[in-house]
Amino acid sequence: MLKENKVIMNQHKFKNISKHTHTVHLTKSDKPPRVNALGVGVHAINMTAAVQLIDSAIRKGTKNYICVTGVHGIIEAQKDIQFRQILNNAFLNTPDGMPAVWVGKLQGFSEMQRVFGPDLMLEICKMSVQKGYTHFLYGGNTGVAEELYLRLNSLVPGINIVGTYSPPFRPLNKSEEAELLNLVAHLKPDIFWVGLSTPKQEKFLAEYIHKLDTKVMIGVGAAFDIHVGRLLDASNWVKNFGLQWLHRLLQEPSRLWKRYLINNPIFLYKISTQLLGIKKYKIENE
Repeated sequence: MLKENKVIMNQHKFKNISKHTHTVHLTKSDKPPRVNALGVGVHAINMTAAVQLIDSAIRKGTKNYICVTGVHGIIEAQKDIQFRQILNNAFLNTPDGMPAVWVGKLQGFSEMQRVFGPDLMLEICKMSVQKGYTHFLYGGNTGVAEELYLRLNSLVPGINIVGTYSPPFRPLNKSEEAELLNLVAHLKPDIFWVGLSTPKQEKFLAEYIHKLDTKVMIGVGAAFDIHVGRLLDASNWVKNFGLQWLHRLLQEPSRLWKRYLINNPIFLYKISTQLLGIKKYKIENE
């Protein structure tokens, strides 16, 4: 039976248990094509392909980060070149919302499907039990990462979560960063989950992927809050009709009104000009 130790640093809780490592090769040909959504490359994949690609990346043992991107991320990337480059340099940038899927289908990717962050998290967790991969949870409000630790152990029996960290609502100071780096160097998780807001989350992935001793970092946004029940997930029909934004807006109107009521119309206008050939957008690293 594995022994569990609890480490507390700066009022952040950590859990530490054993891990396994694997290696395999991943070739460039394994990468799927990308949909061009206003110059943001969104991979034309489905859930099965996403899980397989992430599994291959972990087994190879190289460092990669994965983003999940919807309309909000695509519009934020229009105003922030650095953020757009981060999305376009991701190992995978999955279609988090139906609008990205619809754009993909209009560009000829008929089998493209939504890869929603909370769903991707659960599928990767289930896969990890069979492969012996370990997890670290970073993000959320105070206590959310610890709640998620308990929730995932209930949802996915046999999951191996080696650590949790609830960061402050600001960049880590030098002392906090040193503590996080040292802890992760000790635990060496295969998968480092990040649950922050966009674009803060993606910038954290890009900054820390080569600092942290982990193989894959995955940003899943509101997945932490959804899985612990602090946010309610939408019904499948709501998601399929592309109305999940309205479901979120009704839950957090004061925080999300600008994101949805301003960004959504901007996206519709801009993507219409792209699809009609009025304006061209280029993915910089293609």
